[in-house]
Amino acid sequence: MSYTNTNRVDVYQIITDRLIAILEAGTVPWRKPWNYGSELGPINLVSRRHYQGINCFLLACTPYASSYWLTYSQAQKLGGHVRKGETGNYIVFWKIYEKEDAGAEDGKKRLPVLRYYTVFNVEQCEGITVPTQDTTTWHEHDPIEAAENIILTMPNRPTIEMGGVRACYSPLRDHVQVPELFRYEKAEEYYCTLFHELAHSTGHESRLNREGITGNHFFGDTVYSREELVAEMTAAFLCGHTGIENATIHNSAAYLQSWIKALRGDKRLAITAAAQAQKAADYILNRKAQTE
Repeated sequence: MSYTNTNRVDVYQIITDRLIAILEAGTVPWRKPWNYGSELGPINLVSRRHYQGINCFLLACTPYASSYWLTYSQAQKLGGHVRKGETGNYIVFWKIYEKEDAGAEDGKKRLPVLRYYTVFNVEQCEGITVPTQDTTTWHEHDPIEAAENIILTMPNRPTIEMGGVRACYSPLRDHVQVPELFRYEKAEEYYCTLFHELAHSTGHESRLNREGITGNHFFGDTVYSREELVAEMTAAFLCGHTGIENATIHNSAAYLQSWIKALRGDKRLAITAAAQAQKAADYILNRKAQTE
């Protein structure tokens, strides 16, 4: 079903109502619909041991596609080296120290001390042979014309790059980056992701000059959280305009719910975010925003 030729206010209301209904029904999975073949998780290239606990989280949050890591000395022993200027990532481990203790069953007291050391991803190294690892499923998709038209006709559009392991918008560079189309199981999720980042770009000072983009805010604070809601609601609105919302609406609702919870029930949040999202969608669609 497409709402392309429907009055734009009706589209916004339809999508908003559906999002609210899904939110009220309960949480659905977090949205990160692209695949990068890193199902194995972070692993040491030399020992082939998987990193565990907090280390798995620390390394998985880095912008590298490869799951393989190693220390500076391990890279040298393999005949390669870490590239000059590369910054390593800390991982932690418990080192057990022993001391004599007559009161202990075996006469020794063991003291765990938390230590850390630095590892580098193989993508930060040169001269190292890496095992074939890519388990990414390549999905064949045809571009969705209605969605492509929205992207191509956006006024004062930021630069857009396909690739990398993250979807993000850089206000400093006025630059959007999203993983390639073939990384997504559904083509609709690719466009929803791109719409989300383009929505962030509307906050640039050269466009709508929105505080969530131009201000100095931190992850999880009220303004940052509202900006994420604005971007995802904008993406949902645009998906509604192109008729692809049925394939994306549940993931969008999950994303929205996570930020709504972070704001601890701010009753004004939905109204404020929806109004800003409508302005953002109108900007991307090159339409005059409705008067508040």
